Order: sequence, then C-alpha cells, then structure tokens
Amino acid sequence: MQNKRILILLCAFLIGGVGVYAAGNPGFGDRRYSISGMAEYSYNKTWSHHANLDVQTLLPFNPHFEMEARLQFSTANVYSAAVQLRPKFELPVGEMFLETDMYYRAIARNRISDWTAALALGYRMDYVSVAFGVFTRVIDNWDRSWYNDETFMVEPFNLLYRVEVFCRPQNNPWNLSFMVSNIDDYQIERSYQPLFSAGAWYDFNEHWRLNLWAQCKPTGMFHLDATFYGATFRTGFSYRF
Repeated sequence: MQNKRILILLCAFLIGGVGVYAAGNPGFGDRRYSISGMAEYSYNKTWSHHANLDVQTLLPFNPHFEMEARLQFSTANVYSAAVQLRPKFELPVGEMFLETDMYYRAIARNRISDWTAALALGYRMDYVSVAFGVFTRVIDNWDRSWYNDETFMVEPFNLLYRVEVFCRPQNNPWNLSFMVSNIDDYQIERSYQPLFSAGAWYDFNEHWRLNLWAQCKPTGMFHLDATFYGATFRTGFSYRF
C-alpha cells in the first residue's frame, strides 16, 4: 500500500512538470518554458556508488510568477520530487523573489519518508543570485503504527541559504556558475552542512541547451574537521520552447 502511494505521488509530480535549477538554470535573462532530461553519477558514504535519472521543467507562467518542478529516480532505491513556486518583483536592476519550496524523498531502501518545506527571500541579477530563508523537515518511518506512542521526527526551524555567482550574464549562450548553499534540486541540508557546486551550460541553438553540473558534499565543515562525504556529476539536455 505504501509503495502505491509513493508511485501515485511521483506520477502526480511528473504530470505537473519538474524544473531545471542551479547550473542547469535557463538564466534570469532568458527564462522560457523548458523541459530537461539529466543523467547523474553519484557517490556518498551512505549509499555508495549509484546512478540517478532526472526529469526537470521550468514553467514561467508570466513575468511575475514561475514554477519549477523536478523528479529523480535513483538506483540507490531512493526517489525524490520537488516543486518551487516563485513570485517575482522587478527592480531597476535585477529582481527580488519570494520562493516556496516543497521537497519529498522516498528512501525506499530504509522505508523512510523525508518531507521538507521552505520559504526564502531572494535577489538575482545578471551575475549573482542569492536567497535566505527557513525550512522545516519531517521524517517518518513507513512501518510506524498509528496506534502506539511512536512518533515521527520533526525539525521545526532551520536556516536556508544560497549564494551563486556567474562568470557571464545569465542570458548568455554559455556560462559558468559557482554556488555555496545548503539547498539543491532535491535536498535541503542543515545549515552547518554546506554544498559546493559548479556548473555550466552551452546553447547549441534557440531551443537546445547542454547542461553540466558537479557538487561536492563535505561533512564537519563547521566543526573544524571537514572530511569528504560525497560527490555528484550531472549532464543532460534542455529543450526550451
């Protein structure tokens, strides 16, 4: 029964469309409807070597509101989905935005659900995009009985941050970006667990774009004992309408 619920939820996300972000970002200056397919190689000390398949879309409904949604299938027997709702407010230089993030991860290998909701205020222009906010996480065991005292785990208040810089204006046909954050396409880490990312894109023509992205995830950064935990490498194509 639990597996059927997860399948229904993932299908609903897929039907709704799922979005490209960070290094695969279609760019502040050229944000069009797009759909992307991405392949990943990933390694971490918990799940070891695994591959991921991503489906992503960007839906800029009008100049003042856009939506992103994403879906990921992993050979680690982990399935992730995310939706972002983003009202935007134009400024003389760049724009401000209010971002609502909703993440779900079904860790089927351990029979655990991970729900995260976040709210952030951000600003972006040609060469930089920053956002700061808060998020809440709920982690639940699929085998938990509703008829005993066992409860799910709640982290009611965490800080969220994202700082990304670009080498060229974001409406350029090619670009490089670098980011430090505790949020990416499919996860929000605790504030003391930053993620370091780099990416690039190249436009072949008006519609097709090549996306490249890499991330390093250390642990113990704020305990002055940083060690390698995991890394991810992603490549794929976007079709922009």
